[in-house]
Formats: sequence, C-alpha cells, structure tokens
Amino acid sequence: MSVATELNDLTELDNLWQASHERPVLFFKHSATCSISARAFQQFQQYLEDDASQQVQNALIVVQTARPVSHRLAELSGVQHESPQAILVRNGKVVWHDSHFELKRKTLAIAVENQR
Repeated sequence: MSVATELNDLTELDNLWQASHERPVLFFKHSATCSISARAFQQFQQYLEDDASQQVQNALIVVQTARPVSHRLAELSGVQHESPQAILVRNGKVVWHDSHFELKRKTLAIAVENQR
C-alpha cells in the first residue's frame, strides 16, 4: 500500500513539482464537501492500496484547507482548477490529467503505468 502526501503549503508543492524531474508525481485535488469528489477520492484511495507504484510520488490537495496550493498547481500546470481532479507531472510538465467521473482506480493506474 502506498500513501499520498497531503500538501498544505506552497513550499511543499514547489518541492514536489521539482521532484517530478526524478520521478512522476500524481496530484489529486479533493473537495471535502462534494459527493462526486467523495466517490473519486474512494477510487484514489483504492488506487493507492492496490495499484500505486513506489516509482511515483502521490500527493493530495484538499481544496478547502489548501486553497493557495490548489491555485498554485493550476498556475504551474496550466490546467484549469476542477475538483475532483488528478494531474500527473513528469519532468515539470503535465503528461496526463482528468477530472470528475473519469477518476477511477484503473484509469489512475493506467495513466501512471504509461509514464514509468
């Protein structure tokens, strides 16, 4: 089982963005007040339990408690904010992203596998 690092400040985000030059980083944006996000978050947790590779860093951004981090990720990635949302970064560039009902355990696993 793998875990996701919960990001709460901009320095943590910037450090992970730079770390994407060493290994891919999967950012998952979660809204604690949205039922669609709750379903997607369950899929993300299942991905972490069943499919996550140690070769990929996984990060969680809870938008209600880390709004500046969420906005900064949108700026860095060029991907308009949505939640739930997953953004996969490699070498400082977005290589895959999706949101809402497309965020399923298998979809996340395939996106990550395609980047290793």
